[in-house]
Amino acid sequence: MIFENFTFENPNWFWLLLSIPLAVFWYFKKRQQQTATLKISSTQGFTKSTLAQLRPLLFILKMLALVFLTIAMARPRTVDVTTKVKKTEGIDIIMAVDISASMLARDLEPNRLEALKKVANNFVNGRPNDRIGLVIYAGESYTKTPLTSDKSIIINALNDLDYTQNIEGGTAIGMGLATSVNKLKDSKAESKVIILLTDGENNAGFIDPITATQLATEYDIKTYTIGVGSNGMALSPVGIKPNGQFEYRNVEVKIDEALMKTIAESTGGKYFRATDNEKFQAIYEEIDALEKTEIEEFKFYNYDEKYRFFLIIAGALLFLEFLLKHTFFRSFV
Repeated sequence: MIFENFTFENPNWFWLLLSIPLAVFWYFKKRQQQTATLKISSTQGFTKSTLAQLRPLLFILKMLALVFLTIAMARPRTVDVTTKVKKTEGIDIIMAVDISASMLARDLEPNRLEALKKVANNFVNGRPNDRIGLVIYAGESYTKTPLTSDKSIIINALNDLDYTQNIEGGTAIGMGLATSVNKLKDSKAESKVIILLTDGENNAGFIDPITATQLATEYDIKTYTIGVGSNGMALSPVGIKPNGQFEYRNVEVKIDEALMKTIAESTGGKYFRATDNEKFQAIYEEIDALEKTEIEEFKFYNYDEKYRFFLIIAGALLFLEFLLKHTFFRSFV
């Protein structure tokens, strides 16, 4: 739009334009009183002067001058806005994912691990300004991906997640948390966060979860914990058939929620329970909302004043009115 960046610094001056209808009314009401008259018996010998018919032009010129003067007083100007965005120190996030065999349970669709990969992908794509790393654990833990701002690396690592017999069986929550703390303890980020996910109880590893929690607290690392699994029974892998496929049976879902709540509360985080796919997605959306990276936005305004143009026009109209009044429209008293 042509006038998209056109603004007025003092728009209250436009109230002055309300005086124009009053001036027009006054002009036509008093016009006869301002014009000299002569009474004669007949006007047949007179012709109507063209200049006399054009005399209202003087009043029109004055009104137009008032309009342009009012616009000038309102300070018209165009503004060019330049925006500069400066990212503050972002958030460093480690996602600690349990990849034990129980994560293949089918109480989430198609199973817990695949449901996690989907919502975690969405979470990573929604954090363009943060560094994210990935730690995986079962009976032991290791770093899958160090902290990086390259989201494609994290996405590929998440998509590659799968149960493997190459890692010791069990659920070492303390080991997973401790490894995550180790990756964040030297971070210079404004905020450091761990998202710790499990579907079981701590039954492996040589680091106690409470000790790992104390380390997280010492390094000011907030931990959000997520318990994955429906309430009651879930169709879970209990063994491997001769053909190499898992054998599934309904198994009671056991999550140490007391421990997960302790870890979260001790570090300033929050505990969540994902009992279905929709809840899982909502959890990551809530964490995403809770941990926002601050962005500093600077706006620079470049104003180009336009009032001079309207002021010149108003002056020219008044000068023209004065000139015509004292030349062509000069009257005798």
